[in-house]
Amino acid sequence: MRTNQTFTVIFFTRKSRSIQNLLSIYVRITILGKRAEISLKRNIETVKWDADKGRGKGNSEEIRILNSYLDQVRSKLMQCHNQLIQEDKIISSNAIKLRFLGEDSVTKSLLDLIEYHNENMVHVLKPGTMKNYYTTEKYLKRFLKTKLKRGDIFLKQLNYGFILDFEQFLRRSLNSKKQRSLGNNGVMKHLERFKKMVNLAVKLEWMKKNPFDRFQLRFNKFDRVFLTERELQLIEDIEFKQERLQQVKDCFLFSCYTGLSYIDIKGLTAEKITRGLDNRKWIYTKREKTNELVRIPILPQAWEILERYKNCPTYNSLLPICSNQKVNVYLKEIASACGIYKNITFHVARHTFATTVMLSNGVPIETVSKLLGHTKLTTTQIYAKVVESKISEDIDNLLERFQAKENRSAIEKKENKSGKRGGTIDPKSYHNLTAHGS
Repeated sequence: MRTNQTFTVIFFTRKSRSIQNLLSIYVRITILGKRAEISLKRNIETVKWDADKGRGKGNSEEIRILNSYLDQVRSKLMQCHNQLIQEDKIISSNAIKLRFLGEDSVTKSLLDLIEYHNENMVHVLKPGTMKNYYTTEKYLKRFLKTKLKRGDIFLKQLNYGFILDFEQFLRRSLNSKKQRSLGNNGVMKHLERFKKMVNLAVKLEWMKKNPFDRFQLRFNKFDRVFLTERELQLIEDIEFKQERLQQVKDCFLFSCYTGLSYIDIKGLTAEKITRGLDNRKWIYTKREKTNELVRIPILPQAWEILERYKNCPTYNSLLPICSNQKVNVYLKEIASACGIYKNITFHVARHTFATTVMLSNGVPIETVSKLLGHTKLTTTQIYAKVVESKISEDIDNLLERFQAKENRSAIEKKENKSGKRGGTIDPKSYHNLTAHGS
């Protein structure tokens, strides 16, 4: 068991290099003959320092304040020593110094955590994801400065109240037009990223408790926007004289018939087009977002678009796709020209592929999940909402089965009344009564 018999703390001074007759005060920690020194950033006149006692001489207010501060320093160093013993850490003069200065792992700060996370994740996460983490960092720094009036905070000071206050700060944040800059789900995404960083701190043993343990992220659920069969046909039928709109329209439709996201279409090259076992053309690629391998058979509508741009050498991909921001702006023009009053973005094409093109035409959801490159079926269930027409079709089938049962029951009752129980039923009459059966 460790004791503090070899642990000593003394205060001493050194002459100031800039001012005569002025001493700078230091504290020296000694354990097993090894020393560590800390400058206390305090000065005292030579005649007012008692070198034997390691304290200021006299009873003036200035000396009483100084000696009180030295007592606090000694007490805190003893506390740091006891903490290291209780945590079963290696006891050394340097370890106590780091704990006193707040520079060891236990006293890491929030900005230390953010810096560590971003430095380690920048080569793991996609640039778009890292951009979101940098935005969360910006909000955290702004919260510390404006609400807490400080530049940083120790991780051990993070608690449930800090999270609640940060949530309210995000909800009240305004943009340059003095409008709320974040909706509920935007706030939750920032808190979700903050939670992931705090989880990392717990795993690194920089924090003993996770303040997010009692906090529930509350996302609002929205129906995914997709195009109906009629709306998809409207976009297919329209032709634009402006090249930019025609190209965006073709890229959007290609996504509707392949399920590829914007970034995956941007990276689509000839090497990713191959012939499958069924002798059809397939797309073999990895999703940029998840690095998941996807194999997609190229439908005739998609192949026609590829053929249209096969001699287009000005782009690095097979299709002439511009920036994501411009694509979404042009899509609003296209939707307006078609009389479609939905908030259309490029990702709507992926939802349309899952619902209108696949599920509505009877493709099993397991197959759709593979085509979308999802690792979990539950993700596909969120993206691929069953449309009303499919529900109506399924209900029609159900009603037909009910009618068939009623028809069979009517035949049986008729036969029973006529005394022909156990007899045979005329196949022709039975067929007429159950023409819509299962």
